[in-house]
Amino acid sequence: MRVQITIKINTSLISESILIYVAGGRDKGRYSSWSSPLTPAEMGGAVSAGEDNDELIDNLKEAHYIRSELVEQAFRAIDRADYYLEEFRDNAYKDLAWRHGNIHLSAPCIYSEVMEALDLQPGLSFLNLGSGTGYLSTMVGLILGPFGVNHGVELHADVIEYAYQRLEFFIKTSDSFDKFEFCEPSFVVGNCLEITPESRQYDRVYCGAGVQREHEDYMRNLLKVGGILVLPLEEKLTKITRTGYNTWETKKIIAVSFAPLVLPKNRDNGKTKIVPLPAMFEVRTLQDLARISIRQTLKKTAGQERGRGRGVARGGMGGAPKSGPRYKRRRVHRRRMDSVLLANKHMFLNRMLPGPMDDNNNCDGEEEERPDEGGVGGAAEEEEEEEEEEEEREAGELRSEPAVNVLRERILGLPLPEPLKMYLLYYREK
Repeated sequence: MRVQITIKINTSLISESILIYVAGGRDKGRYSSWSSPLTPAEMGGAVSAGEDNDELIDNLKEAHYIRSELVEQAFRAIDRADYYLEEFRDNAYKDLAWRHGNIHLSAPCIYSEVMEALDLQPGLSFLNLGSGTGYLSTMVGLILGPFGVNHGVELHADVIEYAYQRLEFFIKTSDSFDKFEFCEPSFVVGNCLEITPESRQYDRVYCGAGVQREHEDYMRNLLKVGGILVLPLEEKLTKITRTGYNTWETKKIIAVSFAPLVLPKNRDNGKTKIVPLPAMFEVRTLQDLARISIRQTLKKTAGQERGRGRGVARGGMGGAPKSGPRYKRRRVHRRRMDSVLLANKHMFLNRMLPGPMDDNNNCDGEEEERPDEGGVGGAAEEEEEEEEEEEEREAGELRSEPAVNVLRERILGLPLPEPLKMYLLYYREK
C-alpha cells in the first residue's frame, strides 16, 4: 500500500517546493522534492542538518545514503562548506541544494546516491557533464587515483573559474590531499550535447541536468562497454550499465527533479560547435612519475610502521596494515531513534538503549562494552556518567593523536634541496 501526501512549504532557500512522503516500498520514510523552480536538482531534506561536515556525513550514513567506505572517506575528506560563497556557509551542512547565480550544488543526499551508483575504482576514466563547482569531481578524483582520468564539461565560464579556485584551495590547504593519491580534474567550457560521442568514451559518466528520452542514446554512447552512466532521466535518478556493444541494463534509484539540459543554440553557419575535451591520457614526465612513486612509498612505509605499532592492540591480528587513508572521525553521541520529518521540521522520538552504543567502524578496539551495572532508579545517573566518559575518551584521543601530517613531515625530513621538497609537496602551504 502506498500513501502519498503533498505538502507545500516556504524556506529561506527556495520560493516553493513540493515534498512527497512515500509510506511504502523502497522509499519508505523518505521525502523527495519533485518541483523547485530555483534549484538545479532535488532539494533534499532527507536527513538532519549537521553542525559540521563530519556530522552531516554521519547523518547520511545513518540514513543509508552513504553505504561504502570509499565513498565515506571521499565525503569526509572535502568540506562541503569550502564550495559555498562565504556569506552562505551557514547553510553548507543542510541536506539542501544551493544556488547563487550560475553557481550551484546539489543536495548531499543526491551526491551520495550518485557516488554510490558510479561504483568508482582507481584508474577509471570519469566524465562529469555539468561539472559546476567541481565538488563532485574532486571527490571522484580522490578515488580514481593518479592514473585515472577526470574530466568535466560546464556551460558557464564563470563557474569553471570558480571551480578551479576551489580546486586550488583544496590542493594547497587541505590535509586530506596528502591522505590520498589524487586525480586532478580538468574542466572545459561547452554544452555537453555538443560532444562527439564516437570520438571519446569513458568508464563512468554523470550528468547533472535533467535528460529527456530523445537524448538518452546520446548519453549512453559516451560509455565504454562495462561502463556506468548515472543521470536524472525523466525525473528519476537512473543508473545505466553498458553490458555489451548494443546491450544495457537500467535501474531507477530515486525520484528527483533537475533543471533540464540546455539545448545548443542555433548557429548562423548551421555547423555544430564541437566541445574540445581534454586529452584522455597525457604522457607524464619522468619527474611527475617520480613524485607519485616517492609519495606512495613514504605513505606505505608510514602505514606499515603504524600497523606494527598497533598489531598487539588489535588482538594479535597485526600483519599488513589496513590499506587506504585512515581518519579520526568526529565522535557523536549515537542512540537509536525513530525520526519523523514533517514540513522541513524535525521531531524525534527517542528510544534509549541500556549500555554505551558506538558503531564507529574506525575504532582501534580500545573501547569495550561494559555490562549494565545500574538499576532502574539510577538510569539517569548512569546516562550522565556515560556522556562524561565519552567526552573524556574524545578528549584523550585528541591529546594522544595530534593532527600531524605524517607525509609532509617525512618529505621535509628528506636530505633534498628545498625546491625539490616543495615540488614533492605540490607547493602546498601547510
